[in-house]
Amino acid sequence: MRYLALCGLFALPLLAQAADEPPLTISTKRLTLETATTIAQKTIEACRKVGYQVGVTVVDRSGQTQVVLRDTLAPELTVTVSGKKAYTAISFNSATSNLTDRFTSPFSVPKIDDLLISGGGVPIQAQGTLLGGVGVSGAPSGKIDEDCAQAGIDSVLDDLEME
Repeated sequence: MRYLALCGLFALPLLAQAADEPPLTISTKRLTLETATTIAQKTIEACRKVGYQVGVTVVDRSGQTQVVLRDTLAPELTVTVSGKKAYTAISFNSATSNLTDRFTSPFSVPKIDDLLISGGGVPIQAQGTLLGGVGVSGAPSGKIDEDCAQAGIDSVLDDLEME
């Protein structure tokens, strides 16, 4: 018994040292396909309620497209635009409407092909973690696009926060 106690005393400094070292890997939360699909569907529904047919793209936290939906009468262009808005939202971890005055020089970051600084992109955040982004295109204003995107996120946000 005394031998076990002595081993424990010698192990304590080693455990403390291990706790100070950074981990070698990290765990990353990701949206499931079902959750991303629900967000996209609820976004479409929110825009329909106010009379607009839109395109919606949900991207994961790395900007990879996860779900794309285009309502029946939404032009094909809405798919391209919604994807760029979603990508921009996760790239800056900000609603794209918050970025419109941020970049004013002719050679600023928004000149990169996949970025679009226009209202309608919203990051998906829960528990202080960026999980993805939603982009919407097709309503007559970025504000309406953004409101629809937020409605889609809000449809699952409580579940994401409680997970």
